[in-house]
Amino acid sequence: MNTIIFRTIAPLIVATMLVFSIYVCLRGHNEPGGGFIGGLIGASAIAVLGMATSATHARKALYFDPLSFAGFGVLLAGLTGLISIFNDNPFMTSIWLYLELGESTVPLSTPLVFDIGVYLVVFGTISSIALGLESDEGEEP
Repeated sequence: MNTIIFRTIAPLIVATMLVFSIYVCLRGHNEPGGGFIGGLIGASAIAVLGMATSATHARKALYFDPLSFAGFGVLLAGLTGLISIFNDNPFMTSIWLYLELGESTVPLSTPLVFDIGVYLVVFGTISSIALGLESDEGEEP
């Protein structure tokens, strides 16, 4: 699909999808959503970018290899489980930290960090597969 309309509107579509994927990821433990669905939406955005430009251009736009995102996500998700062990709790027990910022309180938790890890795993894996399917014969993966 190489129309001028699609190539022109694709960056706006990609930016909107990436912002929405982060929103869905961050609200995951309180409402429907989470790291898996957010990662799928983000990877779909990269697939759209790859269709509009090329797989090589989409890989350059990511800056890092998509599988690097997946590897870092696995590491991050695993480390969230180990944090509870160092706190004398069973593996994967939730730990909450409440930050007072002005007049509001921001809750940070290990489930949130775990969801971010899942997001990165799904985003990296599906992006790598999509860009691999979109690449031409002579393109570098």
